[in-house]
Amino acid sequence: MNGNFKAKGNVRLFGDNINTDVIIPARYLGSFDAETLAAHCMEDIDPDFIYRLRPGDIIAAGANFGCGSSREHAPIAIKACGVSAVIAASFARIFYRNAINIGLPIIESEEASRDARDGDVLEIDFEKGLIHNLTSRKDYEIEPFPEFIAQIIQSGGLLESRLKS
Repeated sequence: MNGNFKAKGNVRLFGDNINTDVIIPARYLGSFDAETLAAHCMEDIDPDFIYRLRPGDIIAAGANFGCGSSREHAPIAIKACGVSAVIAASFARIFYRNAINIGLPIIESEEASRDARDGDVLEIDFEKGLIHNLTSRKDYEIEPFPEFIAQIIQSGGLLESRLKS
């Protein structure tokens, strides 16, 4: 790892069972253009999401984030709109794989996601395995990514990782 594998941003809070159909509505699935997908990320659940979002912000959510269809569009939309990481109590397995494959850091932490409030500032140190909520001044230990996953994420995704090899 490069020694600076971190994220810092404001929390954008969502609940349980955030479906891929809500992350990127089906009417936009004709495109794989990242900018187009980013412009419509979360619009059916939070029409102001994209306007409130700042580069580096972090999504915190409850259980089963990314459930529903296995479309790659959902993590692409999240990453392309500037989200630096997603923290959830749990993820749908196919969403988890798709997110890692495109280089979007996702973290399972029931405690950190449960305690987060919309607007809290989080700092995540992926190498040390630590989430620090700067607003509440609470720390949460997380499992650091295995080296091969960290390399995929830091390279920008599986395709980018293979191109750099």
